[in-house]
Amino acid sequence: MDNIIINVGRQLGSGGHDIGRMLALDFNAKYYDRELLNLAAKESGFSEKIFEENDEKKGFLRGLLNVQTPHLGGGNLYKSNFSQESLFQFQSDAIRKAAKEGRCVFVGRCADYILRDFKNVVNIFVTASMDFRINQVMVKRNITREEARHFIEHGESRRAQYYNYYTGKKWGAAESYDLCIDSSILGLVETEKLIADFIRKRFR
Repeated sequence: MDNIIINVGRQLGSGGHDIGRMLALDFNAKYYDRELLNLAAKESGFSEKIFEENDEKKGFLRGLLNVQTPHLGGGNLYKSNFSQESLFQFQSDAIRKAAKEGRCVFVGRCADYILRDFKNVVNIFVTASMDFRINQVMVKRNITREEARHFIEHGESRRAQYYNYYTGKKWGAAESYDLCIDSSILGLVETEKLIADFIRKRFR
């Protein structure tokens, strides 16, 4: 279990981020979520803002476009040909590089597909009831129930398109993961404990 890699897919509002952080603490692993955007920016030389604007989105930049992007090395703008596929490749490279350095927990961003050839990998998908997820989003974002439902539906549609497009698989489909679990049944803390126990038995 020295170089164990845990990939966490998640429905919006299911607590996947929090569970991922708890797993990282449990296994003394590095946690990567939005941190990947910074790594990808450093690897590519593009501004982190470019990756933030395209984070888990498909088709924002179609084909090769001539765009103005701020370079990390300075504030000047320069022209560079790149596509969203290029951004995905930079992020993929950052994920693989981080995975080679030791224990990691990756949340989303097709890490399960990108690291499919790595050893000691376990893929988890966290789901939850819609009512549970709506309540989670309402509290975290301080919005109404209707706004929370719209946020979830819109965000998950975008997330599914991104995953399906780059992996050729179906986001959230059980066959893509080693364990799928409903966090609304036991709550986040007990769900994390169950997942951690599964992982230990998986690699025992």
